[in-house]
Amino acid sequence: MRPLLPGDKVAIVSPASVINPDYVSGAVETLAAMWLRPEVKANVLGHSGSFSGTADERVADLTDALLDPDVKCILCSRGGYGCVHLLPQLDRLISSGEVAPKWLVGFSDVSALHALWRKHGWESVHSSMTKQLALGGPDDPLNHELIDILEGRISSISLPTGFSGSPAGMSSRQGSARGMVTGGNLAVIGGLIGTPYNPVIPGSILLIEDIAEPIYKVERILWQLRLAGLFDSLSGMIVGAFTDYKAPSRDHEDMYSMIDSFIRNSGVTFPVAMDVPVGHIDSNRPVILNREARLTVTPGQATLDYNV
Repeated sequence: MRPLLPGDKVAIVSPASVINPDYVSGAVETLAAMWLRPEVKANVLGHSGSFSGTADERVADLTDALLDPDVKCILCSRGGYGCVHLLPQLDRLISSGEVAPKWLVGFSDVSALHALWRKHGWESVHSSMTKQLALGGPDDPLNHELIDILEGRISSISLPTGFSGSPAGMSSRQGSARGMVTGGNLAVIGGLIGTPYNPVIPGSILLIEDIAEPIYKVERILWQLRLAGLFDSLSGMIVGAFTDYKAPSRDHEDMYSMIDSFIRNSGVTFPVAMDVPVGHIDSNRPVILNREARLTVTPGQATLDYNV
């Protein structure tokens, strides 16, 4: 994927839920201050029930961004729910060969679009979106890290493990492995298993995170991966932030103790970076997806080196 250059156009789209207009205008100001050229697509601030527009309107904005040769990056305004509606039409457009690869930025429900990008061999960035850009401004370290990735200045990402303070969050599996970094929101991933957009491919390093999912539901999705034979095919795993759930449950002290137990009982031999700051948290670190990397897990730290 070509790194962004100063003055490159960044299209802002709303592929899922309604967005606060202040976040969009703030993101425009931040991107412009960082020498990029933001463009807000027609339906970004729309409303159709809980969505930013009808499925056709949301597809139209993404189609316009994909077909515009000047657009080098597509920034999603937010997640929520609704990206899955767009996959078939966007898949046909990308499959037509009429569009060149473009960066995609977002997380949460945007994981469905990351999966589509993976299907077509396009790289993307799992990252905070307009809210962080607006509230953090051009001097914010996370915003700088995102732009540095997009502009090709960062090819190695170090993440602390045990970030939440959960004792089980310190139970990483040390080691090193190479594979394509894929994944994102676990509930979205679970919904794509068995479809053409399943991002869990053999040999991949799987990133997972989620919000407001009960412990037993997260365990059920992990079992789904395992029973589908996908878990055993991984070369590595990165467990991000799991937030806004009730703990303890009747079976587990917290989410990380459940994930740790699941991993131990699955006979995992690949490295696992547990409890890193990626997900629905203020310090959501950007991670490049759909690119080969070497994951190295050491005490207290995980590193993704994309120079492989």
